[in-house]
Amino acid sequence: MDSYRVEKQAAQRVQLADQDAEIDPVPTDGGGHKADPELDRLSNIIRGFNDLFGNIAWEDGDRIRQLIANEIPNKVAANAAYQNAKQNLDKQNARIEHDKALGSVIIGLMKDDTELFKQFSDNPEFKRWLADTIFSATYDRPASPPP
Repeated sequence: MDSYRVEKQAAQRVQLADQDAEIDPVPTDGGGHKADPELDRLSNIIRGFNDLFGNIAWEDGDRIRQLIANEIPNKVAANAAYQNAKQNLDKQNARIEHDKALGSVIIGLMKDDTELFKQFSDNPEFKRWLADTIFSATYDRPASPPP
């Protein structure tokens, strides 16, 4: 540290107009407050699903809708790595952990819900839609205890 020293490299003058001026006060509203999340209603999720993937001949469409609207978001939201990423990382890194958690949940459903697993694996549009929908449903949700 002895070899470092402060050196003056340049000097400049700042010229201000010679007039009376006023500085606006610092705003006191909105600082440090996280806005309430806009929760997508279940009916909007189902409508979006039907609009995009209503042409898929599901054997048990009601069960698939139930999985997408409730079970999958709850299981993904309970994933410890995803919860940690939401609390400690930025949204992009949280999305990476979310996608890993979603993949694990879908693989866990493979035994009982092979149709859903097949669409998730073979249909990139379905996979992207499901990932976007579940991420939106879980990102702003408070942490929940594991099931």
